[in-house]
Amino acid sequence: MSRPISEDDLNAYIDNALPLARRLEVEAYLERNPDVAARSAVFGVQREALRSVLGPIAAEPVPPQLNLTHLAASRRRRDWGGWRAAAAACLLLLVGGASGWMLRGVGTEQRVGINALAQEASYAYAVFGPDRGRPVEIAAADSAALVRWVENRLSRQIAVPDLTAAGYQFMGGRVVATGNGPAGLLMYDDAKGGRIAILMRPMVQDQNASMAEHREGDVFGYAWADNGMGYSLVGGSDNASLLHPLADEARRQFRART
Repeated sequence: MSRPISEDDLNAYIDNALPLARRLEVEAYLERNPDVAARSAVFGVQREALRSVLGPIAAEPVPPQLNLTHLAASRRRRDWGGWRAAAAACLLLLVGGASGWMLRGVGTEQRVGINALAQEASYAYAVFGPDRGRPVEIAAADSAALVRWVENRLSRQIAVPDLTAAGYQFMGGRVVATGNGPAGLLMYDDAKGGRIAILMRPMVQDQNASMAEHREGDVFGYAWADNGMGYSLVGGSDNASLLHPLADEARRQFRART
């Protein structure tokens, strides 16, 4: 029998550090626990944001004054420099604490309606869009099975837009957990490996909403709702300029097929 899912498992899942078997167990657990899934998605987005900001700093060479030889020599000197170092350390702690306090609310604000859908789509794309190992659960070759799975979970009829004329091939998809219940996630890529995704789920609020642009970090998108079903087409900064016409075409096909 599998052991219970722990916080260590969730952190390793966010870091893509789990063996495949355990990763599948965690994904099944997140599907059954949408609140935990939403929290984990937020942490994943925050991790990528911190990496993008702090990565260049971490890559810089260590300053000469901080090498071990210099630090050992400084420690032997019983002068006022020790107090300055202590003061600097305190300052770093204060700055770090203040940064943590400011970051505590990043991505955690409660959104509703079409804004919640947009945020959920951004989080799902941030998790699965860059995944080169398992971006989809069911491949395009089994699209009929994927459609049945999503329709059963959403209790709604769905369609898979054909975006090949715009240069994007359907890769497949999966069911993902959100704070508002299960959602279907369809993934597409182009000849250069650029990816876009469409998230869809039933709407309690904003059951009919005009298309609106949204952005969450480096994820861009357009969200809308028709007849109680919400959609958001999302992608990265590399294809942001293409997203609006792609969203228009996807909406046209959804309206024609559902």
